[in-house]
Amino acid sequence: MKILFAILLLLLAATGCTTKSKSQMLTQNAFLAGQNAALKQQLAAQSAGVTIVGAVQNSNVPWVAGLTLAQAIATANFTGTDEPQQIIITRQGESATLDAEVLMSGTDIPLEAGDVVELRP
Repeated sequence: MKILFAILLLLLAATGCTTKSKSQMLTQNAFLAGQNAALKQQLAAQSAGVTIVGAVQNSNVPWVAGLTLAQAIATANFTGTDEPQQIIITRQGESATLDAEVLMSGTDIPLEAGDVVELRP
């Protein structure tokens, strides 16, 4: 029994006490670390943008929440003489080919940061 009591006493001494101010400081530091991580993630996503390959003036379109394919093409300022026939969207190494008529019919596709859009004649 004395040994158990001695072990408990040593454990209590080793862990120490946490004051209210120290606890608040740790909580605030954890909160700020979370905010910083979220901001870094947002900045990375925004700086990645969307790349448009084809007859456009601006091949790098800044990504914003809710960016769609039509908005990205308009922002890139399409300069081709003929409308594109095919649109290829590559996201994280996977590609999807669309007939440009899908876009012309009013269907719009949401884009993500890092997407590459290729406009083919």
